[in-house]
Amino acid sequence: MTRLTDPYDALLLCSFGGPNESDDVVPFLRNVTKGKNIPEERLKEVGEHYYMFGGKSPINEQNLALLEALQAELKRRHIDLSVIWGNRNWHPYTVDTLRDAAAFGTKRVLTLVTSAYASYSGSRQYREHLAAARDALGELAPQIDILRPFFNDPAFVSANTSAIVEALESLEGGHEGAHIVYVTHSIPDTMQDASAATGPGYKEQHEDVQQSIDAALAERFGVQFASSLSYCSRSGDPRVPWLEPDVNDHIEELATQGVKRIVIAPIGFVSDHMEVAFDLDVEAMETAKEQGMVAARAATVGVRADFVAGIVDMIVERAARERGEQVDAPTVGTLGAFPDVAPPNSCRMRHGEVTGLPVLAGDED
Repeated sequence: MTRLTDPYDALLLCSFGGPNESDDVVPFLRNVTKGKNIPEERLKEVGEHYYMFGGKSPINEQNLALLEALQAELKRRHIDLSVIWGNRNWHPYTVDTLRDAAAFGTKRVLTLVTSAYASYSGSRQYREHLAAARDALGELAPQIDILRPFFNDPAFVSANTSAIVEALESLEGGHEGAHIVYVTHSIPDTMQDASAATGPGYKEQHEDVQQSIDAALAERFGVQFASSLSYCSRSGDPRVPWLEPDVNDHIEELATQGVKRIVIAPIGFVSDHMEVAFDLDVEAMETAKEQGMVAARAATVGVRADFVAGIVDMIVERAARERGEQVDAPTVGTLGAFPDVAPPNSCRMRHGEVTGLPVLAGDED
């Protein structure tokens, strides 16, 4: 009897990883920056962000929560599929997770990368990571497929929209005149160019989500909110251009334009990890306060029921296509679904093209 998830034996939740305690911070950052000749002093400087939160990144607990939510949704639908978890940069490492899975007979794995958008750091770097893990395992390695970037999946957009609605309704004094400040992780301009070379670029993907949410908010409230896209967490050589405006600079500029009320919406992130906790909840909210603004920060999609259900829908769809069935990939916006298998050379960075990689802020997923 064919299962809904055949030919897959397991779903791998693959994420960036993060430290669990203070002693983990610098070793974790060494893993992130391996081979990049980043000075130890710089690692300790970045580590201060983690020490502010007791040396522990929220990302691991959030991945566990997502894993449990996916297991619960699969069970609710009577779908028999194991869910396993592995990280690029900290325990549990992907290669160890796959080794254990192979020991229990796993032959083919579908991977959910905890990054919704296509770029070098958000997609291709994970493909390279998974390929390296398979090489390390040799003949033991299971076959690995990866779910397509899901930024314009209806469930992801719906979950973000719901979070922004809640933030708008929480604004002190009401939401009239509020400006939606969409935020994502900045990347080098050259990385943006690489993502745009074989399809819609990283920036354009976010703009598509912005437009979809703006339309949904207008329908919900009967008014068109002003909105804009900004970036956080840039790192590396300051001489290298990255996508702008920085969210703090942007908030200051909005204040000069007379904006008094904002919702900060982190649509570039799946969960409330270190970039959200420090860059937005600490720095951006402080900038808004200094500018005399009323501000609220929308939640990320996290383990919202519609988002989790949408991921399971994507799993079932991909499995059906692998069995040779004709199944459409529903999307919102104007860009359409990304292919199941990434085009050759997509998001490829030429040697030396980007200075300052990898991103140093930590949890960029």
